[in-house]
Amino acid sequence: MTIVEAKGLVKDYREGRTDVHALRGVDLQIGEGEFIAVAGPSGSGKTTLLNIVSGLDSATAGEVRVDGEEISGMRCADLSRLRLHKIGFVFQSYNLIPVLTARENVEFTMLLQGVPAGERRRRAMELLGRVGLQGLENRRPPTLSGGQQQRVAVARAIVTRPRLVLADEPTANLDSETGAKLLDLMRELNRAENMTFVFSTHDPMVMDYSRRLIRLHDGLVASDERRPASA
Repeated sequence: MTIVEAKGLVKDYREGRTDVHALRGVDLQIGEGEFIAVAGPSGSGKTTLLNIVSGLDSATAGEVRVDGEEISGMRCADLSRLRLHKIGFVFQSYNLIPVLTARENVEFTMLLQGVPAGERRRRAMELLGRVGLQGLENRRPPTLSGGQQQRVAVARAIVTRPRLVLADEPTANLDSETGAKLLDLMRELNRAENMTFVFSTHDPMVMDYSRRLIRLHDGLVASDERRPASA
């Protein structure tokens, strides 16, 4: 089953007096249960692609379907509903709520979904332990290191078991051992829950973990390599 389908994606914008062509006509299909790294140099369009697939940004031209729903031109309320129930997003800048604790940040999406308080707490505490943050559940983001905030952001993205997880440089602020443990957890969820993961990355370790490696260059798909499921 195809969970993401993009056709002819174009994204242009102005930066000062310069016209930027972030995407130049990207065609892409992502199947349910894939584990994908999108790689390329800075400015190649990786983050722009993830933002458009998630509905956080809109394309200048082209179409995007997520789990069978056309999101190009979708109303804000419908996009919010789609993200709430089907998409987890890990932002490069974390986007944690500073006045909430680590546990409350992880619980937040479940709160919006109407998950009962006891279940929210149980799932958040379990996942924070699995990402190595046991004992830090009641700390607020400003008191956590960048790597710790990144792990809270990952826990928040996957705690609801969304159909699709989009992660922008998920290991950028982590040491190699912590990054590997986080990738092991996400690969476990990918295999057990059939959750689809798409990472934008510069990290060779993320590329090694992926079962499909898409390279972007100057806003175009330069290569698309599939690996054996055991890779």
